[in-house]
Amino acid sequence: MLVGTCEIELLFPGSRSLKEKRFVMKSIKDRIRARFNVSVAEVDGHGLRQRGALGVAVAASESGYIHKVISQVVKFVEGDGRVEVLDYRVEVL
Repeated sequence: MLVGTCEIELLFPGSRSLKEKRFVMKSIKDRIRARFNVSVAEVDGHGLRQRGALGVAVAASESGYIHKVISQVVKFVEGDGRVEVLDYRVEVL
């Protein structure tokens, strides 16, 4: 079994408060979980109103499948007009 992880650094350009950022972050996390059946959590930037990071984890038997799913998740987040993807890092263990 292999496990793939991805940390996605996000910018929330329209966020004026932590409450607004948390609302958007929760919405994105819920949509990722429902669509891709992966584990996802906010992993950084908890106290910042315009920055944050998502951690995504995928378990599978083939690394190709892991890369495919993570790529789809990143594209999905990039397509959300409420955030900008600043950077992301993928690791397969």
